[in-house]
Amino acid sequence: MDSPNTLTYDSDGAIARITLNRPAQGNAITAEMPFELAAAVERANLDPAIHVIALAGNGSGFCGGYDLKLSAEGAMDPAFQPAEAPPGSPLDPEVIRDNHDPGKPWDPMVDYAMMSRFVQGFMSLFHSNKPVVCKVHGFCVAGGTDMALCSDLLVIEDKAKIGYPPARVWGSPTTALWAHRIGVARAKRLLFTGDCLTGAEAVEWGLATEAAPLDQLDACFEALLERIARVPVNQLMMMKLLLNQTLLSQGLQGTQTLGTLLDGIARHTPEGYAFAQRAQEAGFKQAVRERDEPFGDFGRNA
Repeated sequence: MDSPNTLTYDSDGAIARITLNRPAQGNAITAEMPFELAAAVERANLDPAIHVIALAGNGSGFCGGYDLKLSAEGAMDPAFQPAEAPPGSPLDPEVIRDNHDPGKPWDPMVDYAMMSRFVQGFMSLFHSNKPVVCKVHGFCVAGGTDMALCSDLLVIEDKAKIGYPPARVWGSPTTALWAHRIGVARAKRLLFTGDCLTGAEAVEWGLATEAAPLDQLDACFEALLERIARVPVNQLMMMKLLLNQTLLSQGLQGTQTLGTLLDGIARHTPEGYAFAQRAQEAGFKQAVRERDEPFGDFGRNA
């Protein structure tokens, strides 16, 4: 594949390493990232030497969600339009900007066409023939949780923050995996408040399999990868197919369709428009600060 702009790909024996690589932006998701992620997963799946995929992020945290300067502040950058997306397509920055203009008609299918393609990119981790182990340090919030939850296993820094603050305004989890991963009651506890978990809490809640202090996180991650890599590829593929079928039989595809549609609706409610207007006036970080201050957790969840 061509050299990606948003991540790196390396292989180390039986381990393929996909690393989000926009550290100055908190590895924020652009229109390119899900497509580059899917291409990297396919590269690993087609390499007979690879047994397991390691997903991680460079910089101070795993992923801070979507690069909402591209939409919330109305500052769409054509540079982030994937080469495969021609002008006028759902991924054209001008189309996205116009569809978020409260003075113009809103076409919900434009939102769905855009976000469903992001979901397909994230779900490449779920549908990967080979297991995907995700390492989270620092923070994993909003759209960043889509990649973490689409992975098979999660190893997390004990003090990292993980959650979906856009449940408070302007978002709905498009991959819709929270209830499948931690159960309906605990998913309601998080999504009715937009609160985050610490890494240690994520293990207690069954979201992550292991947590470790930051200085021990890499060793913990590598130990798990090495154990998985010892298993024959065909056995790993069989086990993943078997276990994924449980989630698919529970109606995951239908739930994701609803979650993706609701995400578009959330950006076009009165509160959604007010949030976007405030982001344009004062900047996205200030709009998030004002959203989160009543909950007492700005800085944890940004």
